[in-house]
Amino acid sequence: MQYFALVAALFLATVVHAASSQGNARAHPDARPNIIFVMADDHARRALSCYDSDLTQTPNIDRIAREGVRCTQSFVTNGICAPSRAVLLTGTYSHLNGLRDNRDVFDGNQVTFPKLLQQAGYQTALVGKWHLKSPPQGFDYWNILPGQGDYYNPRFITMGDTTRHPGYVTDLTTDFAMEWIKGRDPARPFCLLYHHKAPHRNWMPDTEHLSMFDGIELPLPATFFDNYASRSAAARKQEMEIARHLADGFDLKLPVDYVAHQGSDMRIRPGWDAVKTWSATYQQMTPQQQAAWDAAYGPENDQFIKARLTGRELAEWKYQRYIKDYLRCVASIDDNIGRFLDFLDEEGLTEHTLLVYTSDQGFFLGEHGWYDKRFMYEEALGIPLLIRYPEEIPEGSLIDEMILNLDFAPTFLDYAGVAIPEGMQGASLRPLLRGEHPENWRGSIYYHYYEYPHGWHNVMRHYGIRTDRYKLIHFYNDIDAWELYDLREDPGEVHNLYALPEYRETVLELHGELDRLRTEYRDTE
Repeated sequence: MQYFALVAALFLATVVHAASSQGNARAHPDARPNIIFVMADDHARRALSCYDSDLTQTPNIDRIAREGVRCTQSFVTNGICAPSRAVLLTGTYSHLNGLRDNRDVFDGNQVTFPKLLQQAGYQTALVGKWHLKSPPQGFDYWNILPGQGDYYNPRFITMGDTTRHPGYVTDLTTDFAMEWIKGRDPARPFCLLYHHKAPHRNWMPDTEHLSMFDGIELPLPATFFDNYASRSAAARKQEMEIARHLADGFDLKLPVDYVAHQGSDMRIRPGWDAVKTWSATYQQMTPQQQAAWDAAYGPENDQFIKARLTGRELAEWKYQRYIKDYLRCVASIDDNIGRFLDFLDEEGLTEHTLLVYTSDQGFFLGEHGWYDKRFMYEEALGIPLLIRYPEEIPEGSLIDEMILNLDFAPTFLDYAGVAIPEGMQGASLRPLLRGEHPENWRGSIYYHYYEYPHGWHNVMRHYGIRTDRYKLIHFYNDIDAWELYDLREDPGEVHNLYALPEYRETVLELHGELDRLRTEYRDTE
């Protein structure tokens, strides 16, 4: 009898342990999934090894793709930070939600998916980058970076109170996200927006990754020395070239005294002095952090100053400094995503949580010689999109249909069982995530960028359409120029085909589809 009692006790303990390992997520009767929306800032697809392994490895973020779905044709409607965030919150284009560029203030009184989830009984939280100028609405808890935020020892605004925190911003954002999850009410589902600052400019890696890629020459993109020969004036007049427009101190981390002496650190815009900004950023670091930076960058900077590089060699040196710092920031995100995924496992939240990883837009990693985003070209238009929900999404899936950040809000509402407002212009991704291929799914996407002439980087206003094969772009305002690309034959988008007679029929068809989308989305500007 003692033997059987011991077996029974062991069995009971095993059952209790298994139940506790499922955590509180399954303790409540609500069948609606938790929703965690992870978003990086300016994370290019090519900087994720589940999309392209030529530059770097991101094993932890790749885990989401292995255990869920990877979307191959996911795009934004307006490739710049604040407008992209307004689109994902409202499910509407920029001309309707009122936030066209980074100068605008978000109208928080309009309908957003966090508000609707909150009204439906979800606990809602926002941690990390916000960048919309107005206070967050629709969140039970928020802890955000002011503006772009700082990489080292950043300030966070917690429900209106501002505090500076020691440490690195990517680590801190993850810490705050996990702390909120631990303190939530386990009897109710939750929605967490967990938004990283990195890898946004000026690409300051944490001290653990400062030596990553040392001694390694990363490959130049095939179009790095693009001459923009067949493009419109928009491609030639931009101010986002690695060779000409990166700030020597602020972006490239060259010594402030050297930069000031050379007089070479450009004023990126009136009233913004890169030398002073970089000096203040460096001074904000602790002596230990500064020592790590001096040890990492000092010898390379000394070699650079002595080398007196010019021309192509100088451009390539700048590219190596830029791309390595960018990827080092990505490495910190990957580390923290690994830490966060392990945390979800430990809390028993993995199975019952819809987890999304994406970026607010893409980014140029030297393609066409550029950094930044804004243009409707593929590198900035496209975003990584990985989604995991073990209860419904098959492992290792691919989705090739065209997806927009417009679709996030209706997708989350669909999974939460909340009616999707008629005013939302996106579509729920749920059928695609289940492996279905709806016949009426979109065959083209519409894009519109506005931040000109008063914004950064001098990228002209433009709108356009992309299909599976072609892209038609219209640059306007103080220019009237059209560009057409065959993405199958010219994936690097270097040959503008718009004026060629053999593409006349294609141009007419695309103009018709463009007019249809502009009417459908009520964009008449």
